[in-house]
Amino acid sequence: MTPVELSRTVLHAVRRAVDAGELSVAVPTRAVVAPPGPGGCGDYATGIALQLARPAGQPPWRVAEVLRPHLLGVEGITDVVLTGPGFINIRLDGAASAVGVVGEVLRRGERYGYAEGSDGRVVRLHCPHELRAVVVGEVAARLLRSQGARVRVSAEGFEPAWASVLGAEVDAVGVAPAELSLDVRPVPVPASASRELLALGRDAARWALLHPAAHDLPRTGEEHLVQRESNPLFRVRYAHARARAAARNAADLGFTAAPGPLGAGAEQELLAALADHPRVLAAAAVHRAPDRLARHLVTVADAALPFLPTVLPRGGEKPSAAHRARLALAEAVGAVLAGGLALLGIDAPDHL
Repeated sequence: MTPVELSRTVLHAVRRAVDAGELSVAVPTRAVVAPPGPGGCGDYATGIALQLARPAGQPPWRVAEVLRPHLLGVEGITDVVLTGPGFINIRLDGAASAVGVVGEVLRRGERYGYAEGSDGRVVRLHCPHELRAVVVGEVAARLLRSQGARVRVSAEGFEPAWASVLGAEVDAVGVAPAELSLDVRPVPVPASASRELLALGRDAARWALLHPAAHDLPRTGEEHLVQRESNPLFRVRYAHARARAAARNAADLGFTAAPGPLGAGAEQELLAALADHPRVLAAAAVHRAPDRLARHLVTVADAALPFLPTVLPRGGEKPSAAHRARLALAEAVGAVLAGGLALLGIDAPDHL
């Protein structure tokens, strides 16, 4: 079961409770599920009971108690535990969860985590005449579009080099109407550092601007170009290249990917990072924060790099179901990293 499927399952539980007369609320359109916070347990947690408590006229814990049996009977859910003021903690069947998450990534490819269609929102972003704001605004627009919004980006000013070197784009340039605020305002790049930043080239310069949080001053030095582990952009692109290489080498050996049960340790850590990708995309879009996606890609890459050498058979070993399951996980890694880098406007090379 993927996080998206689990979110739908939670909404179905609310619907069943309403139909049974156990709750009197309007069924929400979305239920947020995420890894449990401090004091939580299981694989995912949701605060839907806290969200529904006031309209239901009941304490959150009571709402959670009503929903619990409707979740326990669902295939793929092995336990439901209530914690705190009414958080619902859900434990999934490990094998089914692995197959579901990896299968969903392979089905959606680089669009894993995207909304299925438009949600009707129309968003206008406006940036000052400043390099970092324009790049952050452009990527924030891509993230919002990935979540179903229609977006228009404008800037008070735009330099030709921002397009020719960084590939930056906006829909309009000029002073915005009074009612449209400058709502993309990261800490700017000092004018003295702009030339140094542009000298890094498109991919490294974009990473330098997007990886730090909006309130942090970006570094513009050549550390973004070094081909070693100290450079997070290198780790992300290297993990992508290794994942693609695993698929090519498996084809040479005559076997293909098939999602299946995965082992403990590194494989489960990597699976959790992939499962969290849709939530990260949604949060990055809501907060206009590409840095959340950039840091998540580093998390995926760092979890993938110890795992990828285990994908292929060694020596005279024949490909097994375990190898096919690991290959499917590796292909999922490649899809998530490629899709995330594309949203940031950064190339994901198959060879590095």
